[in-house]
Amino acid sequence: MMSIGIRELRQNASRYVRLAKAGQRVAVTERGTLVAYLVPAAESGSLLDRLTAVGEYEPPVGHILDLLPPPPVPEGKRPLSEVVQELRDEERW
Repeated sequence: MMSIGIRELRQNASRYVRLAKAGQRVAVTERGTLVAYLVPAAESGSLLDRLTAVGEYEPPVGHILDLLPPPPVPEGKRPLSEVVQELRDEERW
């Protein structure tokens, strides 16, 4: 992905609009800090697809059942699942 400063964008706006129109994403920075993206108006894909494309989101891998078992409940405490179930039961009435 191309990255440009605001000054460069101001001086050559039509060039970068053409690139965006052609499907190119252009990152716009101000003093080295990302402030905006210039993107095609008719960009397809979901929000997660777009976030993945710019590196802002990493989709999960594996399955939740592959996770390690939860840590043991400290002595004298109840499992969080019991507390949540109790709160849900109270909401029903």
